[in-house]
Amino acid sequence: MIPGSTRRGGRRQATGRHRGFDAAENFVASFAALADAALGGARVSARAVDLRTGRVLLSVDDTVVLPTASMGKVLLLLEVSARLSEGSESRYEILDKLPEDEVADSGLWQHLSAPSFPLADLAVLVASTSDNLATNALLRRIGLDSVRMRADSIGIAKTALLDRVRDRRGPDDAPQLSVGSADELAWLFAGLARGEVVDASTSYRVADWLALGTDLSMVASAFGLDPLAHTRSDHSIALFNKTGTDAGVRAEAGVLRGPRAGVAYSVIIGFEDRRLADRLEVLGAMRTVGLDILEYVH
Repeated sequence: MIPGSTRRGGRRQATGRHRGFDAAENFVASFAALADAALGGARVSARAVDLRTGRVLLSVDDTVVLPTASMGKVLLLLEVSARLSEGSESRYEILDKLPEDEVADSGLWQHLSAPSFPLADLAVLVASTSDNLATNALLRRIGLDSVRMRADSIGIAKTALLDRVRDRRGPDDAPQLSVGSADELAWLFAGLARGEVVDASTSYRVADWLALGTDLSMVASAFGLDPLAHTRSDHSIALFNKTGTDAGVRAEAGVLRGPRAGVAYSVIIGFEDRRLADRLEVLGAMRTVGLDILEYVH
């Protein structure tokens, strides 16, 4: 049992559930919250699987491809990590900030004085703060085609990083930074957790980078972790995740491990962000999924 947890504004008190129960019983609140979001006009794709058995715990239109904002940066991190494992890139290679890389919104580098960073440090900036400037510098060095080829080589078909990060998207630019489906993202994150994507060193390096992520505003808001320091187990739970945020887009994929189980999950919601209430409804639905995941693993 997760003491004091509630569902949907306190209308239902959460009770402890056992993994032997049917998955629909474990995740009934998640289904209800995501259904409410869909009835309100949102496009929803969600999936959660048991990390050990592969059992599907939650599935809501999980094959549908939706915009995922910064989620596609995981594929860039994967290519960087694979090259480090292969020895074709050095983690200490210095990459300069160029005017063509500059972009606003997420990330720290745009606010720092340093004009250059080692390649591996830029990967850390991307994983921890979804740094847009670091993303563009890495893409300039690695190449978008290489990111796509790596994704193809591991069987990724519906999830893609489509472009560099831009402040504005013109008619000749990709309409979205990235797209993806919940089933494929949950599969990818489960593979990273098990050391099965490319190879063990590549997978675990990406997972370690993502464990530095500071955005716990969506599904992970339910886990009670310190957003700035959760690389170690805390109250017997451990997390790595990646989020994507844009106008009308909230997306997250991750892996939560606990004393009873581990879960790989992905939730993508596209919605009309007309009012603050619309956004809060979406975030509330994602938190509900997080509460169900937490009860399952803890």
